[in-house]
Amino acid sequence: MSEYQYYEFQAIDRRLTAEEMAELRSFSTRARITPTSFVNDYEWGEFKGDEDAWMDKYFDAFLYFANWGTNCVKLALPTRLLDKKMVDLYCVGESASSRERNGKITVTFTSEDEDNDEWSDETDALSALIPIRTQLARGDLRSLYIGWLLCAQSGELQDDELEPSVPPGLGDLDGSLERLVDFLRVDTDLIEGAAAASPPMTVQSFTRDAIQKWIAGRPHAEKDDYLERFIADEEPALAAELQRLIGNRNVEAASSTARTADTLLSAARDAADERRRAEATRAEIKKRRRELQAALARTKYLGDLAGREAAVWKEIDGLIATRQPASYDRAIGLLVDLRDVAAAHGRESSFLDRLDLLRTEHARKPSLLSKLQRAGLR
Repeated sequence: MSEYQYYEFQAIDRRLTAEEMAELRSFSTRARITPTSFVNDYEWGEFKGDEDAWMDKYFDAFLYFANWGTNCVKLALPTRLLDKKMVDLYCVGESASSRERNGKITVTFTSEDEDNDEWSDETDALSALIPIRTQLARGDLRSLYIGWLLCAQSGELQDDELEPSVPPGLGDLDGSLERLVDFLRVDTDLIEGAAAASPPMTVQSFTRDAIQKWIAGRPHAEKDDYLERFIADEEPALAAELQRLIGNRNVEAASSTARTADTLLSAARDAADERRRAEATRAEIKKRRRELQAALARTKYLGDLAGREAAVWKEIDGLIATRQPASYDRAIGLLVDLRDVAAAHGRESSFLDRLDLLRTEHARKPSLLSKLQRAGLR
């Protein structure tokens, strides 16, 4: 299989300038570059840019995948929208990490699966994952917790390492988070087990009274800044930022009741074993049902055949006379049916006599005799 790599960058909070697009073009003559994106794939050659540097300077989202099993997504937000100390509670390994540069915090999720020989086209993945950026701006930390679980799954944590605070709504993932779980290959049994400690997601309503109270308590300079940014309409995450501030969502450190990485992984393995046992039981029940249905159908068929044995023997003679392999096979099948009919009615001796006569009549047809022998018709 030839190598394949896919790179996609998206600018969300602002559009690229003509000068910036020219800078990006200098790295690739064939990339698809727009004021909001850079997309390129490689079947030979290598990407000549620096992913992290580009995220610091140009872009807010990035996706990469290769056919040798590496999947990576990066999401960047202004530092005012994310608390780096809080992010670091979840991004604790190579599978989930973070960096702070140029007023941005970039969260990186990476999944490696070199043993998987199959790979799928993920060129639609980034558009499905971008809504997670707005969720983070609103204080929804489910994506970060999924990243922590990925670190545990990848063996990057000590067995006794405690989980960070479990965000609400982990048991009810939306489409973007489900896509993240799929893209990062996070064990769904691990997600389900972790979700047992996750309270339901509550829909936060922002009444006019709550909004007016928050506005009244802000300094004039701050309110003017928000109004100016709103009118400029260059920050899609501004509404999410304000909702987070008004809602005052805080994430507390993990409590003494937090589970360890090993506890969660063991529970996921137990759940997977139980699911496999349940699936095996269901498969066995289906198999037995099919066998019973086949046996009943066979009984009915043989019952119908019992009334027209003479016609079937005549059909067998006609099939053998064709000297064609497919006709021989059909004749053998009918002979097996007649054998079973004879056994059901206590007429085995009569059937064997007729079979011996048939073998004698066609003694010069070795291929037919061989097929009879393989079918147990001796």
